[in-house]
Amino acid sequence: MALAIVNGESASHPTLIGSVQRALRLLEAVGAHADGAPAKQLAREAGLPLPTAYHLLRTLTHEGYLQRENGVFVLGVAAEDIGRAGARRRQRAHLSEALAVAGQELDAAVYFAVYREGEVEVVAVTDDPARPPVVEWVDFRTTAHAHAIGQCLLAQLDEATRKEHLARHPVQSITPFSVRTEDDLLHRLDTVRRGHAAYERQEYALGTVCAAIPVQVGAAAATLAVSLPVDELRRLRSVTDRLRKMAEATLTTLAFSISI
Repeated sequence: MALAIVNGESASHPTLIGSVQRALRLLEAVGAHADGAPAKQLAREAGLPLPTAYHLLRTLTHEGYLQRENGVFVLGVAAEDIGRAGARRRQRAHLSEALAVAGQELDAAVYFAVYREGEVEVVAVTDDPARPPVVEWVDFRTTAHAHAIGQCLLAQLDEATRKEHLARHPVQSITPFSVRTEDDLLHRLDTVRRGHAAYERQEYALGTVCAAIPVQVGAAAATLAVSLPVDELRRLRSVTDRLRKMAEATLTTLAFSISI
């Protein structure tokens, strides 16, 4: 039998939407009980007939959104994954807000990045039209040797990990000011480790100078960085010192929560 069509849509759509709404009400009811709750209680709290609740609870359990333990239902791995993803988004939003405040105080673009799964990952960056961040005109992941963020992260790696990274992403000059050889880069990284900061002048992007400092986020290599127009080079070290103080006060806690 053909489905009825109302305003160009299948009449089955309201039924599907209703099923989703009922399943979500059940998930909310389960989430309200840290130690779980039995089917009858969940049906009552979700305002559902018991047979409907049983059917949806079985489906949600089969799909991994719920688990049944000792006669009660608790949130399953799939639901917890959604919750963690939401928490990470909120943490990233908080980190972006903190970077925005730092950027305004420093009058500079501010970045937070980590070295994760063999690559440079810029997690958050300010978005202020008055102080725009560097345009990623060459992939940050393949040019870690050429920017302060990458140099600061590479300096924190052990020798084997750094060697493996450079084998995948060999040193190459992308501006007239970039380091030209791997030996030059390794010498630079020694300087970064001694000074606990990486400074680069137009090595990644012409017209821009950058600095990056290492931050403590457990065992992960991470960094906070700033960039300025080249005609403000004289400000770079003082801005970097102020960034370090901010990191010690507040930013590192946020960075840690988002990077683990």
